[in-house]
Amino acid sequence: MEEQLEPGFTPRIELNELLQGKEKLTREIGKMLVGQDRLVELLLTAILSDGHILIEGVPGVAKTLTAKLFAKALQLSFSRIQFTPDLMPSDITGTNVFNQKKSAFEFKHGPIFANIVLIDEINRAPAKTQAALFECMEERQISVDGTTYPLDPPFIVIATQNPVEHEGTYKLPEAQLDRFLFKLDVTYPSFEEEIRILKGVTTQEISNDLGRINGVISAEELASFRETTRDVQIDDHLLEYITKIVKNTRENPDLYLGASPRASIGILIGSRSLAAIRGRDFVTPDDIRDVVYSVLNHRVVLTPEREMEGVSPTVIVNNIINQVEVPR
Repeated sequence: MEEQLEPGFTPRIELNELLQGKEKLTREIGKMLVGQDRLVELLLTAILSDGHILIEGVPGVAKTLTAKLFAKALQLSFSRIQFTPDLMPSDITGTNVFNQKKSAFEFKHGPIFANIVLIDEINRAPAKTQAALFECMEERQISVDGTTYPLDPPFIVIATQNPVEHEGTYKLPEAQLDRFLFKLDVTYPSFEEEIRILKGVTTQEISNDLGRINGVISAEELASFRETTRDVQIDDHLLEYITKIVKNTRENPDLYLGASPRASIGILIGSRSLAAIRGRDFVTPDDIRDVVYSVLNHRVVLTPEREMEGVSPTVIVNNIINQVEVPR
């Protein structure tokens, strides 16, 4: 839950431009996206943290639209890749094509060369194609025929998947999941929000026309905001708090696989970015608790017994969060 700042609170670092940018972005996205305030906040948190995002939700809850809105409002280059069973790695990364005029091969860039890459239904492509994302997501580069091509920053992958449809899908391996900073669950809108959606469609205030969305944050401003979040302070006792939570996942009898140090780092950088967009230059336990589930829920693996019982990783992660004492 977002904290209310005390009257007269003055951050030690300049956050006004970041907060103004957040307000402009939220207002612009709100032209077409009703509700989903937490999704928008966590997406912005992940982007400021230079992390990739996996969005999971049933069809029709605006997963793809949200990614498009962010790319448009952030004035970043955008590419959409629809994953299908017949998609090949070269369809993503690009390939060398022979140029008859020059009598030489030239590299033709694939759709992965963009600032924000939307991968729709990432679990519909086989493992060979999914593996093409490993290098670009971790090292921000592509290697083709012995030549390395860097990806221009910022580079963010936003992938979507449907949690209920399994026919014709390929489960993402743990190594692939670990490369996503956040896994965000998109839920159905509330009763009141769905009424607002219907009214917006009726009055044509809500449509799929992305031309209504203006670019409000440039790539240069985004880079500056990212630098600002790195100056957010976090006390040693909160670092211990993060470590205890992650360590608990490795010792929990209900989990076959716990979280790695990469998860600890993800909680750290995510909580700093979240604190910054909430107007603070220091991290609180609430910041950590608000990002920890999104960092852990796709990184832990249930034991076969718990999986057969139908237990959700959500339940186990929430139990762990509640068991670890919150520092005062």
